[in-house]
Amino acid sequence: MFKRYTALLLSAAAVMSVGLSACGSNNPASAEASGAAPASSTAAEESKGPDSKIKVSVTFNAMKEFTEAVGKDKVDVATIIPDGTEPHDFEPKAQDLVALSTAQVFVYSGLGMEAWAEDAVKSANSPNLITVEASKGADPIKNTDPEEIEEHGQYDPHIWLSLKGAEIEVKNIKDALVKADGANQQYYEKNCDDFVSKLENLYTEYNKKFQSAEKKSFVTGHAAFGYLCRDFGLEQNSVEDVFAEGEPSAQQLTELVKYCKDNKVTTIFAEEMASPDVSKTLAKEVGANVETIYTIEGGEDSKTYLERVESNLSKIYASLESKA
Repeated sequence: MFKRYTALLLSAAAVMSVGLSACGSNNPASAEASGAAPASSTAAEESKGPDSKIKVSVTFNAMKEFTEAVGKDKVDVATIIPDGTEPHDFEPKAQDLVALSTAQVFVYSGLGMEAWAEDAVKSANSPNLITVEASKGADPIKNTDPEEIEEHGQYDPHIWLSLKGAEIEVKNIKDALVKADGANQQYYEKNCDDFVSKLENLYTEYNKKFQSAEKKSFVTGHAAFGYLCRDFGLEQNSVEDVFAEGEPSAQQLTELVKYCKDNKVTTIFAEEMASPDVSKTLAKEVGANVETIYTIEGGEDSKTYLERVESNLSKIYASLESKA
């Protein structure tokens, strides 16, 4: 695995060298790609012009949004996993890692979401690259299925869908930007505080609603909402597993149908990144509606992170209040 990512990064460096050859030897990225000794982080800060931006490479959309919320106009963010690609299945190619080869900061969510991230960082062999596992310090939800653990690891990775989890990730990203650009520490801290305040306000609003709701469970196509459920004392029942793989057996589908009928479920949620077919079949069988819910893995509907989370919470709450 390590050799594979070393080859990928070398290929990425070769791709970069073609574009950088005309930029002159004073370009720090060019010096780094050519193997010259990189400047220290302090020297890099001192050499930055007033309009220069921190180059940040991130894995997927939610990490991009968190980084831009904290860094705003002082960061230049490149996303590795393209919109429309299921991150669970993503395997990077050389061109996907080009931005990582010249980045000052690399942000990934962690908890097994990007299994390739650590090997890619090692292969980049960039001593000054600041690497951020955004979920560091979180209390992870453990997987219980032996096959899932063997293939994907022991944790549910979907922490960014939780408002409390998002707070942890945003603060870790803020710390990394401060490390990369200490001269603007107050700027990053203020932006972080402002975004965290919005997360907390949204949590307070919906915590009151969910606490008063008589029903506490909902049905999704993809079991991605465990951390959101933990935030509010809810329960998800899902068609597909945590990693959006496989379809339910005839017995599982029969049990889901019975669950939906017994609990008078009126809404089945489906996600753009997972196949909605089984969700639609289930909804038809029990006379429920199908609603789209966001996993915020890609740039869905051109909405912001906060808009999509609020949409999720609003739809889940409406489904709990709905009467059959």
